[in-house]
Amino acid sequence: MKLTKLFNDFFHSEKSGGIILIICTIISLVLANAALGPQYASIWNYEVGSHSVTHWINDGLMAIFFLLIGLELEREIYIGELSDIKNSLLPIIAALGGMLVPAGFHLMFNFGTDTQAGAGIPMATDIAFALGVLSLLGSRVPVSLKIFLTALAVIDDLGAILVIAIFYSGTISWMSLGIAIAIFIFLLILNRLRVHNLIPYLLAGVAMWYFMLHSGIHATITGVLLAFAIPFGNGDEKSPSYILQHVLHKPVAFFILPIFALANTSIAINAHWYQSLIHVNAYGIFVGLVFGKPIGISLFSYLSVKLKATQLPAGLTFKQIIGAGFLGGIGFTMSIFITLLAFNSGKFVEQSKIVVMLSSLIAGIIGFVILKVSLRPADSRM
Repeated sequence: MKLTKLFNDFFHSEKSGGIILIICTIISLVLANAALGPQYASIWNYEVGSHSVTHWINDGLMAIFFLLIGLELEREIYIGELSDIKNSLLPIIAALGGMLVPAGFHLMFNFGTDTQAGAGIPMATDIAFALGVLSLLGSRVPVSLKIFLTALAVIDDLGAILVIAIFYSGTISWMSLGIAIAIFIFLLILNRLRVHNLIPYLLAGVAMWYFMLHSGIHATITGVLLAFAIPFGNGDEKSPSYILQHVLHKPVAFFILPIFALANTSIAINAHWYQSLIHVNAYGIFVGLVFGKPIGISLFSYLSVKLKATQLPAGLTFKQIIGAGFLGGIGFTMSIFITLLAFNSGKFVEQSKIVVMLSSLIAGIIGFVILKVSLRPADSRM
């Protein structure tokens, strides 16, 4: 089975980015808990234009990350693995289970409490980290498993985007929202008129981001809307979508996500940090990521195949799906991002970040071990 150049580029970019994310997280935690910890934290809290550096990263740079996610999703839908309904249905159903079950576990612990809003935290999968761990298994990984996990993670991120738009938006400013939508419609018209110059799309995208930022809808949604407004054409190397996607790959993987990790994991861990884990919110996140993700992904996949709604791709086994389900429990970037939207309390934010990192680490290790045991050299035929 042969992978497309686009998919290869995406996979190798994301797996490298995952390794860098791990390094940045370790560096940030060490610096935050060193003697100069307060000075390090002050870098991210420094005010620039009435907003902290961290705020600009989370609302500004992450919009570019979501733009790349949107471009990748568009590619998958038009000419990639999601263009064939038989290929797309299994990861779609698996991703649905991987969102609903973890959210259900969190709500089971937190329904009616102050931390109920955290139900979206264990729903997310970090593409870079998940593919980074998968890449550690080397050439034994079958192509069908790479495609399944990548498609699952991309669909999962789309689900996270919808969750952010619906459940984590503030009071709506209808005027700002209306202007943002008008700009989006204008971009769609440019698309229909076959305007392939990227400059008007990018300039209008910045304006759309500005008004979306002031609308009450989270500004990062702009990235996805812009992605689907940019002409895709036939997806070849001259396509505006293709060009922008490849321009963004390395900056996102090697700059934006590492900066996000550094800014959002500068957590000063005190001597009694473990006491914060004794809380219903911590239980919900941990159970959701470590157990809810693999259960939801595996169960929904199994039922869809047994009910003949989908079929397993050649070379993919249910053991591998279970392993991929645990890798889906690596929430990290997206889970931390939703944490920042879910809670205003610094106490719950710090608590959630710690649990997300621990849960992601445990889920990643379990997934790696399961896949290492289940994969055999014969499985890596391509």
